[in-house]
Amino acid sequence: MNKQHTGIGKVTAAGLIITLGIVFGDLGFLIYGALSCVFWTLTLQTTIKYVIITLRADNHGEGGIFALFALIRRKNNWVAIFTMIGGSALLADGVITPAITVTSAVEGLRLIHPHIAVVPVVISILSCLFFFQQFGTGFMGRAFGPVMLIWFSMLSILGLNFLINDPSVLAAVNPMYAIKFIKTFPNAVVLLGAVFLATTGAEALYSDLGHCGIKNIRISWIFVKTSLLINYFGQGAYLIHHLDSMTSTNPFYVIMPPWFILPGVIIATAASVIASQALISGSYTIISEAVSLNIWPKVRISYPTDIKGQVYIPFVNWFLWIACTFVVIYFGESSRMEAAYGLSITITMIMTTLLLSFHFRLRRVNPILIGLILTVFLTIEGTFLYANLYKFANGGWLTIALAFIFFMVMYGWYFGRKIKNQYISFVNFKKDPEIFKELSNDASVPKIATNLVYITKANRVDQIESKIMYSIFNKHPKRASTYWFLHIDSLETPNTFEYVVHHMIPGVLIKVDFRLGFKIERKINLYFREVIDDMVKSGEISMVSQYESLKSHSIPADFLYVNLDRILISDYKLPPLKIFIMGLHNFVRRMSINDVKALGLDSSNVIEEKVPIVIEQQLKKRILRVNKDLPI
Repeated sequence: MNKQHTGIGKVTAAGLIITLGIVFGDLGFLIYGALSCVFWTLTLQTTIKYVIITLRADNHGEGGIFALFALIRRKNNWVAIFTMIGGSALLADGVITPAITVTSAVEGLRLIHPHIAVVPVVISILSCLFFFQQFGTGFMGRAFGPVMLIWFSMLSILGLNFLINDPSVLAAVNPMYAIKFIKTFPNAVVLLGAVFLATTGAEALYSDLGHCGIKNIRISWIFVKTSLLINYFGQGAYLIHHLDSMTSTNPFYVIMPPWFILPGVIIATAASVIASQALISGSYTIISEAVSLNIWPKVRISYPTDIKGQVYIPFVNWFLWIACTFVVIYFGESSRMEAAYGLSITITMIMTTLLLSFHFRLRRVNPILIGLILTVFLTIEGTFLYANLYKFANGGWLTIALAFIFFMVMYGWYFGRKIKNQYISFVNFKKDPEIFKELSNDASVPKIATNLVYITKANRVDQIESKIMYSIFNKHPKRASTYWFLHIDSLETPNTFEYVVHHMIPGVLIKVDFRLGFKIERKINLYFREVIDDMVKSGEISMVSQYESLKSHSIPADFLYVNLDRILISDYKLPPLKIFIMGLHNFVRRMSINDVKALGLDSSNVIEEKVPIVIEQQLKKRILRVNKDLPI
């Protein structure tokens, strides 16, 4: 629950209410209309769409847009593209959220010291936050719950103090105020962009499903929503009774007693750090799941603590630090950052709605109900998208630019791999198993290793890629006593962790299928060692060296991995779109680690080979041989 928007970012909402009141005159109605919009946004978007409906779309307890993608078994290109757009926008939101939440909290210090330099303080806090990511959050994770409990309790108490004095403001729960507000004021759409800030944490709430559980989220949301609404309505009651004295100061801090401002700022800053931490950790999880689903290039992933699901990705961490620092320096104030805030997350929400419709179709939900859900939520989110587009020129371009960069990385990697996989050919090695036995016993070929290990993409037990056959028998004959084919079956379930052994040619050719969920770390070298230990204990194999001089000393048998890299040679031409995708794919590969590192193989025991991607193409013209001797 700690990703839910902390409520700090609503400064401009009050400012816009005041501005519109000056222009159009009826400030009281504006406050009621704005509060009604906030109430129904939280109710329709966060409560109904996410807490009630979307949280049910879990993948074995895991949530988030990539978990939803994994649920949709018929992954056509549009499903993949919707997922990439939503995931990219969510990552872009992970850049702006830490910057705006910490900045808006620290700005409260200006009520005590008006000339305090906010930017250096914010950069210092963010730098410490990103530095400590590599050690995990276990040492401070226990404090998250109590701090957020204090934070939301504080919101309730502060709002209740003014709400008790004027409970009539609760009439704003009537949706007619919101409808009349939108219809009456031509510039109301500008305010809707600020209203949307109240629900920006909903998508992150869905991503937290695997960590918190659906029951915990639903129960705690009752408390969180109540606290937020009490504070919003309390601010509304304060504004109505202080129209003449109201300034541009954030009403969130104005409703605090003077003696409580410093503790309030400290609590707000702590809450903003926790909210930022949640978004940062969420970015690691998003990238980790995208890597497992082959939507993002392979990157180095570490697990700093024993907490389930907690990962750390150095590349993502330092990129976010640089990006957040740039945002703080470039915009300077939280009110200016709000222009960049909200636009990208609106896009993610729209993509989630579209993906939900695919999921519901697979679940055979009534088409009329699917159509109703699409109509209601796409209308709401489309309206917010239109409202947030007003922010584009003033800062919204930043998150859209970041989302576009993330999308191009995903698009190039995912569809580039699909193109390469189109040209993978498989052979049935059961048709001629003797060739492996004969090569294994051929003393005229120098033995390259006792155990030779390949990573295979063949799902069928009796098949193997032609590139592996090419490597073993054609490129340079590789003689070994036993050939091992390791297949990683990346499952759509999050935590499956098992393997299956197939003795294809007893003692000569063995295939091992690793069945791994998309949240399981890919440490194939470690898992393979455990497989070997199990097989030795069961008597299936012996791991004592077969060399006579070593066998008597019980020296373990040797292993050698062969890592194959498929390359597209210049002899073959692809259609223009595929050429563009492959060019993008090859560019993106530069930020990817190779399979040796990604699968945790022993790099001191690996040889890497390049094999060509063979594309069958008809030659338009064949070169002719001239049967004449060339002059000397």
